Amino acid sequence: MQESIGEHSTWVWPIVGTVHADTILTTWVAMGVALVFLGWVGSSYKSPRAGRTQTVFEGVIDYIADMVSGSLGRAGEPFVPFFIALFVYLFVLNQFGIIPFKLFGLPFGGSPTGDLNTTVPYALMIFCMIQFFAIKKFGLKYYGHLAKPFAVLLPINILEELARPATLAARLFFNIFVGELLFVIIASIIQAKVSIGPVSLSLLVSVLPFGIEFFNFFIGTVQAFVFTLLGIVYLSLAISEEH
Repeated sequence: MQESIGEHSTWVWPIVGTVHADTILTTWVAMGVALVFLGWVGSSYKSPRAGRTQTVFEGVIDYIADMVSGSLGRAGEPFVPFFIALFVYLFVLNQFGIIPFKLFGLPFGGSPTGDLNTTVPYALMIFCMIQFFAIKKFGLKYYGHLAKPFAVLLPINILEELARPATLAARLFFNIFVGELLFVIIASIIQAKVSIGPVSLSLLVSVLPFGIEFFNFFIGTVQAFVFTLLGIVYLSLAISEEH
């Protein structure tokens, strides 16, 4: 069985219409994996001595918490759990494409973040959350910054504001999608047994999938961090006292 990129099995739901079944199934599986992972990390706290798992995970938590506090100050404390959960969940989603589940005939597989139907809602979630807390703090006068420093810049500032969720979604999607696309291309060359004269191209590239998977793991980790970091930055810009 050959895995394809950009093609999805679908369901048809009332009102909603056609949805990507494999993306939804993979997301559910990823949620289960994330819960099991967090449960495993939590079990490490039963020991009176801090183990390596606990130390590493606490390092990640402290780093994200420091970013939130550094950007938002004491007002950022309520947002720390959200951004930690966002990073961990995106990390799991990004790494799901490393194992080719679909090649084994399973109805799920691939990184859900390699589908715009996943990245766009997450970006909109960040955008709507920012609007909610900015309005809660400043009221509708929050949108006065769109006319600064000159009213003539209003259209440009509105476009910039609306572009933020679009760039968040597109950046995450394309980085994950391209990584999976590279893997499928190399796998296709290996399966095709391509030769150039006496040289077997398929044999030469047979070691590349290992490097690509390491690259995808690195990119998936970085993109989970970047998405979380930009969410923190956008929120800090919205609720800073300058408004």
